[in-house]
Amino acid sequence: MTDQAHDTIKSEIDSNDVMLFMKGTPQFPQCGFSSAVVQILNYLEVEFGSMNVLQSDELRQGIKSFSDWPTIPQLYVKGEFIGGCDIIRQMFEAGELRPFLVEKGVLEAA
Repeated sequence: MTDQAHDTIKSEIDSNDVMLFMKGTPQFPQCGFSSAVVQILNYLEVEFGSMNVLQSDELRQGIKSFSDWPTIPQLYVKGEFIGGCDIIRQMFEAGELRPFLVEKGVLEAA
């Protein structure tokens, strides 16, 4: 990964309490997995930043190297890598995602 890709990724993670690296945009996801994570975050009314990894091969490969995680989407909360679609979906379905986000200070307690 180039220094520029690393710096861009790090800057986005540092600048957003919740950051989603995805295929497409929240308004127009370009894969079902990215769409599922966006739907969950929107349902929980989480404000989040996003970056379309399809804009650049360097970014798409860079985020995989950065997190040492092979798939996209990837969700970061307060600088911490949380996981991809399966992990986010499991946390949501188990009722663990909202309390986690409250604990991190991203959501208000209900």
